[in-house]
Amino acid sequence: MDNLDRGIIDLLRQNARASYGDIGVEVGLSASAVKRRVDRLVADKVIRGFTVQVDPNVDGMQTEAYVELFCRGTVAPDELRRILQGVPEVVDAGTVTGSADAIVRIRSRDIPSLEAALEKVRIAPNVDHTRSAIILSKLVNRSGD
Repeated sequence: MDNLDRGIIDLLRQNARASYGDIGVEVGLSASAVKRRVDRLVADKVIRGFTVQVDPNVDGMQTEAYVELFCRGTVAPDELRRILQGVPEVVDAGTVTGSADAIVRIRSRDIPSLEAALEKVRIAPNVDHTRSAIILSKLVNRSGD
């Protein structure tokens, strides 16, 4: 990967529907050269997919919380993944250092549905407890969601 590839990726992150010609103008390549590079980046699995990002305020999923997840004993990341993938309201999660075992981001329609999603996480056999913080306003959001 070189600086041209990074520039193409940056532009695709901003707008995955940008034309190869528009990207080419920005990075100084022809549309066909951009297409070849994008095809290679996809084939090499550098670009793993293209997606749609829907405004949570429009689709009714504007209630969000960060949840610290604390487990009983040692729980493998694959087990945490299995638990969390079963909760559709979980939009992001990762294991972390510190006292919590994982940080989970949950998005739901409202507080009652947030509570229901939290309960799905809490009843998993290896989960001891959770600690939640509801997001009041977003200050920085570079991921687009």
